[in-house]
Amino acid sequence: MENEISPTIMPATWPSDPPARDDNERTALLPKPLSSPASAWWINPLYREWLSEIWLLARASIPVILAYMLQNSLQTVSVLIVGRISPEALATAAFCYMFAMASGWLVAIGGTTALDTLASASFTGSQNKQDLGILLQRGIAVLSLLYAAVAVLWGFSEPLFRILGQEEFICVEGSKFLRILIPGGLGYVWFESMKKYLQAQAIYRPGTYVLLITSPLNALLNYLFVYPFGLGLYGAPLATGISYWVSFLLLVAYSAFVRGHECWGGLSPRRALSNLGPFARLAVLGVVHVGTEWWAFEIVALAAGQLGTVALAAQSVIMTADQVINTVPFGLGVAASARLGNLLGARRPREAARAAHCAAVLSTIMGAAILGVLMGAKDVFGRIFNDDERVVELVAEVMPFVALFQIADGLNGSCGGALRGMGRQWVGALVNLVSYYGGALPAGIYLAFHGWGLRGLWIGQCVALYLVGFLEWVIVGLSRWDEEVERVLERLEADDVVDDDFPGPREAVAERGEDQLNV
Repeated sequence: MENEISPTIMPATWPSDPPARDDNERTALLPKPLSSPASAWWINPLYREWLSEIWLLARASIPVILAYMLQNSLQTVSVLIVGRISPEALATAAFCYMFAMASGWLVAIGGTTALDTLASASFTGSQNKQDLGILLQRGIAVLSLLYAAVAVLWGFSEPLFRILGQEEFICVEGSKFLRILIPGGLGYVWFESMKKYLQAQAIYRPGTYVLLITSPLNALLNYLFVYPFGLGLYGAPLATGISYWVSFLLLVAYSAFVRGHECWGGLSPRRALSNLGPFARLAVLGVVHVGTEWWAFEIVALAAGQLGTVALAAQSVIMTADQVINTVPFGLGVAASARLGNLLGARRPREAARAAHCAAVLSTIMGAAILGVLMGAKDVFGRIFNDDERVVELVAEVMPFVALFQIADGLNGSCGGALRGMGRQWVGALVNLVSYYGGALPAGIYLAFHGWGLRGLWIGQCVALYLVGFLEWVIVGLSRWDEEVERVLERLEADDVVDDDFPGPREAVAERGEDQLNV
């Protein structure tokens, strides 16, 4: 049995409680010198609490980060295998997976932030632990409906691709590629929902374990379907879709037979399908929150294509690297979101505030480390992907701006996760809309076509990320955490999470919240 992360909360000490006194005790007449080990900063209970929280978040985020890296690798490997057929097949697969990420995968990643908000709070805030299973069923139902709209878009994507100005072979073959991917995309959505169900219980590692199995399976299936089975380009979406469904089923098996089944009370369609509105609202806002950032980067990619072949190649190198690097702040944000939801559901506002700021501090440290690595490798980084000296030089020229925004990207991930934990997805979406589309993105495009080239686009992205990161941190810092606790409990009641046979969250939280959060 694995050792999962147990959130550690220091017991409260009330100022009104008199200290224990021994009449026979002997007290020193002079205070201890400041150099005494007892006065060292790392011994101070306040610092211990902060360091403990940072360490907890770091341990929680590592398996989440690895899981997202492995998820991204499924389609990356698929593109690499298909690319050996022809340049046209490579272009079609790469474009279709990019389109899938900006639409279908966005429902999975952004829509499940509603589970970040509700499931983690329900786990500590509801007397009946099986309410979490109801939320999982409700989430799968709502997200499947949202994905159905995406599936219709994929089914009729050929004319849309023509409107976007794509080559004719991409319009025809890409549309068929996406139609084959539709069933597999639903597996992606359900797999992400299962991960959030376990993460709400502070069980973070199974997603990584499962993907360590399905990643090599995905590569094997892609190779078999594309070449020996003779399906060519269309074998890739079929193989990748099967891999997503296998990932989901393995995660269900883990939950059923290893850990996580305590919160599953069986299928309950009546309760799960009732009062879908509040969940759907959070899910849609989560899609907008995540999507506004993802779409901005896609717009940058489209604009780079208008700057010439060298700029497009350099942009492809940078974006490929950034997709991997971005899993670090995003994974930390997911861990922070679950942690905050647990604490708010347990009526622990002081600890929730500390967890939010610890996540921001940890993300800054991680961002600074990534910045140092990118700056040290900027002159040779492009050679990993391309031998063209022009591409390598342009990557080295742009890399300082990419490195510089890593700190801001970290803040964006951690503080965005904190906002999702509080159920304030709309705040993150609004900040993204104003920062990206209200100024930084238009300014970056203007600079790009007025002498700055690719550097101009990334200067715009850098400015946007710093605006988003610091604005979200200020918003989190100004939050009234007592009121956030009340909002979380009201949200659980409004969402009809609590079974009528059990006390509501307000009555249950004092009893169950302590049991779940204290070691």
